[in-house]
Amino acid sequence: MNDRNSTTPRPADPEAGDTAPHIFESDPNAPDRKRINPLLKMVLELGPLLVFFFANARGEWIAERVPFLADIGGPIFVGTACFMIATAVALSVSWALTRTLPIMPLLSGVIVLVFGALTLWLQDEIFIKVKPTIINTMFGVILLGGLLFKKSFLGYVFDSAFRLDAEGWRILTMRWGLYFLLMAVVNEVIWRNFSTDFWIAFKVWGNMPLSIVFTIMQLPLMQRHALPEEDEEKAKG
Repeated sequence: MNDRNSTTPRPADPEAGDTAPHIFESDPNAPDRKRINPLLKMVLELGPLLVFFFANARGEWIAERVPFLADIGGPIFVGTACFMIATAVALSVSWALTRTLPIMPLLSGVIVLVFGALTLWLQDEIFIKVKPTIINTMFGVILLGGLLFKKSFLGYVFDSAFRLDAEGWRILTMRWGLYFLLMAVVNEVIWRNFSTDFWIAFKVWGNMPLSIVFTIMQLPLMQRHALPEEDEEKAKG
């Protein structure tokens, strides 16, 4: 009896430090989920996009000061290269802080690196314009597809900023999935019917304001499904 008990695997004890390593972050309300400062988390996840906007707007200025970037091409190609570098740095910092990889930034990072490499290789303006359609569609499919497996991926991104119950994350994830698919359609309409300058301006001054407005529209939902502080520990169980 004692021999059998001695060979039976013991469950992992988080306090004893013998938990199996997790490569990917835990569910949003999981008790073993490692958390970092919400502001830092937001910087790591949105920072690469801001780098792309800045590098695209100041591509020539950057190329003058970083000579090897001048060989890549115009500002939009410089922006793509900087976006790829910033994404890799953000994932590395996240791993260094938590020893886990954030799921949504990792997925977006893979997409950025793959399509960024194709952009720099092909040097094709049409491909650059179609890329947001492809990426938005992929995000929409990932978010909505995750719901089929009872995974609200949006919770993995924003759980440090605010806490929702499972139903709240499910509804919010569904809405953002549909929003990404809608933005894929909008991108197709704009690049096929307007000038390149208008398309770039919409990416910078249209996409972000629309996303902010859409986020504000979700506040009532978030308030209804927000976890009271005294109930957070129960939701983790």
